[in-house]
Amino acid sequence: MTTLADVGEMLKEARREAGLSQKELAERAGVARTTLARMETLARGDMSVSALARLLEAAGYDLRVVKRGHRRTLDDVLNEQRHAEGQ
Repeated sequence: MTTLADVGEMLKEARREAGLSQKELAERAGVARTTLARMETLARGDMSVSALARLLEAAGYDLRVVKRGHRRTLDDVLNEQRHAEGQ
C-alpha cells in the first residue's frame, strides 16, 4: 500500500528529477513554498490533492490512479482499444 509518506517522497523525487528547487516548483504551480515543504515532509500529516496535482504537473508529471499490481492505467487501456479499432 502506498502511504502519504511515500507520496511525499515521490513528490520530492519528481521535483529533483525536474531539476527544480522547492521555490521554483512552488512558483510554477502557484503553491506556497511552505505548502510544498510540508507536503514533502508531511509536517501536517495530510496533503491537498489539488496542490499535489498542480505541483506534479509543474514538474512535468501527471497524477494517475492505477489498480494495485498493474502498471497500465485505465487511460492506457482505452487508448489501446481506440487504436485497435482505428486500424
